Amino acid sequence: MCVRILLVCVLALSACDVGRASATVRAVAVGVPSLAPFFDESKGLGQDARVPSRGAGGGLQRGDSPGLYGGSRKPRICDVDKLEDFLTDPANERKADVWAQVLGIGRDGIPDYLDRLTPVLLRHDTLVRNHDYKKEKAVPFDSLLQAGIAILVDTQGQPAVKCSCGNPLRPFEGDKSRISVKFEHGNDKWKGYDVASAVVVRPAPRKLERLALVDVEEPERGIDRPVGTTGEDDKGFDASERRAVPEVVGATVGEAVARLTEQGLAVRYGGEGQPPDGAVVTGADPAAGSRLAFGEYVTLTAAEEEDAEASRTSGPPDLPTPSQSKPEEGPTEPSGGSGSTSSVTTSSPPPTSEQPPTSEQPPTSEQPPTSEPPPTSEKPPPPTTSSAPPPTVSSLPPPPSTTPPTTTAPPPTTATTTTATTTATATATSTADESPPPPPPPSESPGTGAST
Repeated sequence: MCVRILLVCVLALSACDVGRASATVRAVAVGVPSLAPFFDESKGLGQDARVPSRGAGGGLQRGDSPGLYGGSRKPRICDVDKLEDFLTDPANERKADVWAQVLGIGRDGIPDYLDRLTPVLLRHDTLVRNHDYKKEKAVPFDSLLQAGIAILVDTQGQPAVKCSCGNPLRPFEGDKSRISVKFEHGNDKWKGYDVASAVVVRPAPRKLERLALVDVEEPERGIDRPVGTTGEDDKGFDASERRAVPEVVGATVGEAVARLTEQGLAVRYGGEGQPPDGAVVTGADPAAGSRLAFGEYVTLTAAEEEDAEASRTSGPPDLPTPSQSKPEEGPTEPSGGSGSTSSVTTSSPPPTSEQPPTSEQPPTSEQPPTSEPPPTSEKPPPPTTSSAPPPTVSSLPPPPSTTPPTTTAPPPTTATTTTATTTATATATSTADESPPPPPPPSESPGTGAST
């Protein structure tokens, strides 16, 4: 019975786990029209290309990653002018309002926004937040765009529009490790498909001036495309030229990515997810000095920067040093052996000057004044009144400055501090008055007699 219950629980937990992992993502293949596009795809707004998906480099990529996107010498892979004409046509006002709302702009800002977009071709199967247009509303859904699809990217390299249908795109925010890609409506599984190699694009840390692309028809040729242009101002460069991997071990992830990007090399990460920019790079593969072609990957491994936190925690220990400077104000504190007790004794001397010393002396005789002798400069009176402590005090050389050491030699009583002598004489006279006739043992009363 117990085994059966346990089995049911295990199955229930596994079912829940499967439920969490089955977030559906719709596959979108090259050349397949959307079911509910914002714009009629027969208008020829964009032209996809047949591009083999790069099998490596899956995971998070920044919008300025070298070779992330591709280009072509063919003009008008994305007809931005035609898209603008459609959106500014009064007949399409409702669609334009919804389209602009998805992208976080106003309808009046559409022309300026389009002027800042750049047409590119995907070189990776890329996860995005897509949007259909149904019943005059934008319907969001997660989709996996096949490599070769033409898109427009914004000034930080973030996918913004799918060219062929004009659908607005936003960043994919789901868990890439917990998705289930659904192939349907003519979007058959394409050759080379591997969900593990899918890419999620994050915006570059700053606005870009140019994008470094790879010619999808001639991979050894690079394309330097100014942001906001459609290919008329492209400049070619040799993408096959080997470039050295810079030294990045010991740098932060943010610094390492900047160095590699400047060198024309892409980045991927070992382990799960992308480490924070402040994490310290502990390894790079290939190592520094290796030579790679444009857009090839360097895998970074990183560890959290705990040294910074350690340095912060090490700060407080230095704070006690300023507190130790306080003894200069009150020399009575350093004289005490134990910090806490000395602080107490320093606060007690003022009351002793009033009257408590005489009333408190009996209790001090009960408690061994051995703990009090160290603060001789502060609280000598209590030790002097006690008759029993002398033997214990005599064992400590420093205390002789106090009145109790008079058992070892009468003269030291004169060496006691003025405050001690005044209190000692007062207490001595009181003790003398109490027992003058009977001569007490030499170990107890002589000390008091000598003091009188």
